[in-house]
Amino acid sequence: MSTCGRNDYQFISFCVCGLAQLEILCKQLYETTDTAVRHQAEKALVEFTNSPDCLSKCQLLLERGSSSYSQLLAATCLSKLVSRTSNPLPLEQRIDIRNYVLNYLATRPKLAAFVTQALIQLYARITKLGWFDCQKDDYVFRNVIADVTRFLQDSVEHCIIGVTILSQLTNEINQADTTHPLTKHRKIASSFRDSSLFDIFTLSCNLLKQASGKNLNLNDESQHGLLMQLLKLSYNCLNYDFIGTSTDESSDDLCTVQIPTSWRSAFLDSSTLQLFFNLYHSIPPSLSPLVLSCLVQIASVRRSLFNNAERAKFLSHLVDGVKRILANPQCLPDPNNYHEFCRLLARLKSNYQLGELVKVENYPEVIRLIANFTVTSLQHWEFAPNSVHYLLSLWQRLAASVPYVKATEPHLLETYTPEVTKAYITSRLESVHVILRDGLEDPLDDAGLVQQQLDQLSTIGRCEYEKTCALLVQLFDQAAQTYQELLQSTNSSAADITVQEGRLTWLVYIIGAVIGGRVSFASTDEQDAMDGELVCRVLQLMNLTDSRLAQAGNERLELAMLSFFEQFRKIYIGDQVQKSSKLYRRLSEVLGLNDETMVLSVFIGKIITNLKYWGQCEPITSKTLQLLNDLSLGYPSSAVRKLVKLSAVQFMLNNHTSEHFSFLGVNNQSNLSEDEDQFEQFMLPLTAAFEAVAQMLSTNTFNEQEAKRTLVGLVRDLRGIAFAFNAKTSFMMLFDWIYPAYMPILQRAIELWYHDPACTTPVLKLMAELVHNRSQRLQFDVSSPNGILLFRETSKMITTYGTDYPKLSQSFYSLLEVLTQDHMNFIASLEPHVVMYILSSISEGLTALDTMVCTGCCSSLDHIVTYLFKQLSRSTKKRPTPMATDDRFLHIMQQHPEMIQQMLSTVLNIIIFEDCRNQWSMSRPLLGLILLNEKYFADLRNSIVNSQPPEKQQAMHLCFENLMEGIERNLLTKNRDRFTQNLSVFRREVNDSMKNSTYGVNSNDMMS
Repeated sequence: MSTCGRNDYQFISFCVCGLAQLEILCKQLYETTDTAVRHQAEKALVEFTNSPDCLSKCQLLLERGSSSYSQLLAATCLSKLVSRTSNPLPLEQRIDIRNYVLNYLATRPKLAAFVTQALIQLYARITKLGWFDCQKDDYVFRNVIADVTRFLQDSVEHCIIGVTILSQLTNEINQADTTHPLTKHRKIASSFRDSSLFDIFTLSCNLLKQASGKNLNLNDESQHGLLMQLLKLSYNCLNYDFIGTSTDESSDDLCTVQIPTSWRSAFLDSSTLQLFFNLYHSIPPSLSPLVLSCLVQIASVRRSLFNNAERAKFLSHLVDGVKRILANPQCLPDPNNYHEFCRLLARLKSNYQLGELVKVENYPEVIRLIANFTVTSLQHWEFAPNSVHYLLSLWQRLAASVPYVKATEPHLLETYTPEVTKAYITSRLESVHVILRDGLEDPLDDAGLVQQQLDQLSTIGRCEYEKTCALLVQLFDQAAQTYQELLQSTNSSAADITVQEGRLTWLVYIIGAVIGGRVSFASTDEQDAMDGELVCRVLQLMNLTDSRLAQAGNERLELAMLSFFEQFRKIYIGDQVQKSSKLYRRLSEVLGLNDETMVLSVFIGKIITNLKYWGQCEPITSKTLQLLNDLSLGYPSSAVRKLVKLSAVQFMLNNHTSEHFSFLGVNNQSNLSEDEDQFEQFMLPLTAAFEAVAQMLSTNTFNEQEAKRTLVGLVRDLRGIAFAFNAKTSFMMLFDWIYPAYMPILQRAIELWYHDPACTTPVLKLMAELVHNRSQRLQFDVSSPNGILLFRETSKMITTYGTDYPKLSQSFYSLLEVLTQDHMNFIASLEPHVVMYILSSISEGLTALDTMVCTGCCSSLDHIVTYLFKQLSRSTKKRPTPMATDDRFLHIMQQHPEMIQQMLSTVLNIIIFEDCRNQWSMSRPLLGLILLNEKYFADLRNSIVNSQPPEKQQAMHLCFENLMEGIERNLLTKNRDRFTQNLSVFRREVNDSMKNSTYGVNSNDMMS
């Protein structure tokens, strides 16, 4: 590297002394177990990294260092140097480093793996950050395939390095860097996609074909490593974020790979797909997961890449490959292979329609093999439980598609779906005994996993529902009978009872799920009658378990009951349900529950029982209260009106204290309408609590923790009541109750405990609820002072809290928007560094991922630009001299023109190159920015035009001409609106101009 001063005395001194010292420090950093020694070594190496001559010393470490750790340090330091945004390295230096790294790797193919990786990472970072750097009209960092060609033509070790370079580079460019703007990342990623990615993918496929055509000795570590790196490269290409969606693993089952149109040839050619299926069968199981990962991506290519005939042909090859794997499942016992194959099966339905699948020639055989594979997988419940999600997802989508399939070919799901349902249910029941016997982790404890699987089963089980219901009735009757016999027996063991409770827990969960899967338009009277059979059995079991709660109870079974009640409520409680449903007839025949009111009484009875016996169990208490809340929503539905009339509900409303319900001090459920007597009766426990707090605060010595606990519980309940009182009359009853009697207590609490968020947050949330004008409840009478009183108390509390404990507002950008809109004279009077801070904050916010923040920044910038434009216009006319504040503001802007110019560049780049979702908001400040910086805008326009391919430059130039057509030098509303219209046309024309470029396909063409 050209920066090394080899004749310098200091350099010679470092060669003699410093190199050995650095070697020792590196060894201490990476090997010592002494924390103090490691800390000192780290501190010394940080100083080395920040030293002015770090670059030359890094080269010396690479050339003469005897330790792999010193080489790693050099590579790491160089990566930091080329990545820094302040004082970046000159272009020539970065080119020298790039060339040096390539030569270093080429002449030392057997470095330690972590050193090679660090140097490749350095190359990738330099290439990405310099992607748009030119030297003599040549993009000097874009010849990536040429850079690695010499590696690919050499030994196996060199080939591994070359392939790893391409793989790491693809991954590096695909990952957003938090230290650089997202707009720059997407611009680089799009350019790399259009100019290089397909060539890299084609190269990886060709190398894989060459490798598969040879008799590779995969016991040879180097050849095994080469194949692994080639597969990683292929996967990185297929996993590329082609259109800037940045999908994550949580959306895996919905993922579509947005392959560019220019890649069509690779996927229309069946040899690409066949290559990976052949590799799966010919390589060791340790590499197979990578092959399957590539196949998952290939199976997920966007549908619009093909026409109907092409898609059918592609799907046929894909299904044939899946069939071949199922027919030869030798590698599937490997958990990684199994997981990826399950993902591949799920993609068959997520990306293709059932009507397309049934037309595949081998569909009957394939669906039989998939069903057998699923049944076997479910029966082996202890093997790879996290992979079952993908199999159930496949069958859920298949079952959901049955009513819509129009193809004449049989789908055969009526044959295989019941087998899958039976396998899931019986396997869960059989697992209970094994889990208790062997002390294994119980899947019922993972509520998220259970709920996810039940949601999927709810659709699968409703397919051929008669068979599902018959199976559940049979299994439930067997388990319930055995359970009852064990309870009646004097010599039954606790373990046997626990096993039966576990089996019943699964059955109650599953019954709730299949009832919740009822779809009104597809349901029949016979199916409703079947639901009635299942519901009767669960309610009978509930009566049995509730009768034993004084002696014993099972938490998991109770949670399953609550899940069942929630599903039943969603389907069969409410005005939309036909009360003539055969479910209600069956409930009447078996349990004497003749109508919805009687069923609701069962719900409330269960809720009260749970709150009485399970008050110390947070999960049950929480879900029970949630059920009560769900039942009480929807006023004025008939169900809510019936609820209020139930004696049990009246009991709760009048006795919401810990004396009757141990889990609380007071309750916040209410339905008090406008009855003042009922309101006063309801508020008695809260009145007593407030009086107790007031008594404690009136003394100098009181139990602070007790006072806090009581106050926090009290204000939380009051907030719930205030939230429920939407009507003006009921809200006024609450306001008259709390003011003036108890507001001083809240003020006092804020004064005392301003530093304790656990206390202040509930109080402030209560005040926020009180001032929320929900349903116009704060529209007080003209003669009423209540509005002023509420404002005064709220202001007093904010002042008290803000004075004692100032903190940064979470609504920073909202505050800026208000300030710039109404108080620009105030902002203009601020100190220069404050003004610059405000502008820099707005500049950062323009690129925020949060659309609300970005929109707010656009609005703030528009106010500032408008103010500045008006002041400049006024100063050029024959008017009195501007005020001193205005003059100072103009002076600040003239001293720092780069700030406004930077924001102009940012806004324009977002509109042109990004998926701009708030184009209207962006357009408002853009006109002012252009008028304030006409010369800079002209330079920016020329730069953008010149960056286009020669044949596109004229079209781009015309787009900019049209943008300013008819625009005058003012910011009047009519002129702004004209500019906004022009900008919409401009953005569309720019996108059209950039489509089908010889340099590649624009992201907007992806879905064409």
